[in-house]
Amino acid sequence: MAFGTFRIPTPVNEPVLSYAPGSDERGAIVAELDRQAREVVEIPCLINGEQVFTGKVVEVTAPCEHRHVLARLHLAGPKEVQRAIEAAEAARPAWSSLDLAARSAVFLKAATLLSGPWRARVNAATMLGQSKTVHQAEIDAAAELCDFWRFNSHFAEQIYAEQPPVSPAGVWNRLEHRPLDGFVFAVSPFNFTSIALNLCTAPALMGNTTVWKPATTSALSCWVLAQLLQDAGLPPGVLNMVNGHGADVGEPVLAHPALAGLHFTGSTGTFQALWRTIGENLKHYRTYPRIVGETGGKDFILAHPTADPEALAVAILRGGYEFQGQKCSAASRIYLPQSLWPEVRDRVVAGIAAFKQGDVRDLSNFVGAVIDERAFNKHSAYLELARSSAEVLAGGEADGSVGWFVEPTFARVDDPKHRLMEEEIFGPIVTAWVYPDASWDQVLSTVDSTSPYALTGALWARDRAVIEHAAARLRYAAGNFYINDKPTGAVVGQQPFGGSRASGTNDKAGSAQNLLRWVSARTLKETFDPPKDWRYPFLG
Repeated sequence: MAFGTFRIPTPVNEPVLSYAPGSDERGAIVAELDRQAREVVEIPCLINGEQVFTGKVVEVTAPCEHRHVLARLHLAGPKEVQRAIEAAEAARPAWSSLDLAARSAVFLKAATLLSGPWRARVNAATMLGQSKTVHQAEIDAAAELCDFWRFNSHFAEQIYAEQPPVSPAGVWNRLEHRPLDGFVFAVSPFNFTSIALNLCTAPALMGNTTVWKPATTSALSCWVLAQLLQDAGLPPGVLNMVNGHGADVGEPVLAHPALAGLHFTGSTGTFQALWRTIGENLKHYRTYPRIVGETGGKDFILAHPTADPEALAVAILRGGYEFQGQKCSAASRIYLPQSLWPEVRDRVVAGIAAFKQGDVRDLSNFVGAVIDERAFNKHSAYLELARSSAEVLAGGEADGSVGWFVEPTFARVDDPKHRLMEEEIFGPIVTAWVYPDASWDQVLSTVDSTSPYALTGALWARDRAVIEHAAARLRYAAGNFYINDKPTGAVVGQQPFGGSRASGTNDKAGSAQNLLRWVSARTLKETFDPPKDWRYPFLG
């Protein structure tokens, strides 16, 4: 119990290092990449602060060189999952009783460690295990995660400060933001190290304990960060990492009566299956579980004839192909007017031709490999679809002989409802549809209705009246809407992230809105001089 009212340090966004030739950070990351590439890590489950090696092992390989084993991942079975739940429940009373300053101190220290001595280690693990370039690893694994931890602490303080505005004489009204009545199940994807850790630590900051299932393909960076959190002083049992395939972990967790929340990022199908299972189990739970999920996207760039073609082409190149298009926010469907098409097409094709693709350990590469063979095969099928039913303007091939390399591909279709314009691909395949300049209003309706998703979208125009009109027409087409910018790169504290429709519950990671889902408010009314007579004055 603290004897004082403490203030969380005012957060600022973590500076993104450049890794320019000759810089200190470039030398550090090259050395760390070389060190990690020479070792094979044994990754245990982490239950109640203890490393649990189950002996049931799968290999974690490098996407850029799939014969290169980075780690041996120990998978959880029913026994380990049950232990993790019990550890979370046992740790909950002590952790939730700590005041916010004490809990925040753990994550503020973690951010300091990550921004300094752990930075190269976490970034290198993200690069090797998830095929991110050094820039993508830096903005994800280092900068954004530091921002999540610092800004979440600040937002939590604001939530706690929310109190009833009126307390009449003789009465004191108060509002308490309690943790949930049970544990939170966090399920994280492969593509963002920062998201993976935010899914399990945002509820923890608010006093909850978590059972966390990271994606097996991101296990290396997740394990490094689990160790960082231990170094930062996170008590045993607050975060319990159980590696495993979806159903092996998910089924026993979702069946447990103490489940109080699901924090999820991943595929739409998986999220809907988890929600369905929770619904079927409602009568068995102690409380109604909170469900927070961010799923897929079929993100658009829409250009008006007044758009700047040079900047627009850069937005397509960066928004569509960075991290091989493996971002839920990546630009995937492009709507271009006939008047701009020749110049934008030529600039995009020239940019793709200038890309270097290969192992991310070569820091001159702009594009790496997709995450695994399953993704490679899926993308290869879409490339075949493009070759057979669209005009392929750049790329169009894939080579899985050494790594899971899919060429950055730019295609044009004649039908705005083509599968390449409607279906989430999650790879470096971008499709354009060219519309007559005069059909702008019709195009707005097409953009709004083509995809079931509503995550990110970008509008390009110079005319202010056009911008305002289009933003209103597309109000529900994207949870993160960009004007004259690419639809990727949301920054914590600046653009809270999340989408609606089939893209999720839009609870805005990196904001107070998300943290509010992990608390259950209690109102307290204290009367200092209660009435002594039951009769009201109107009775005479």
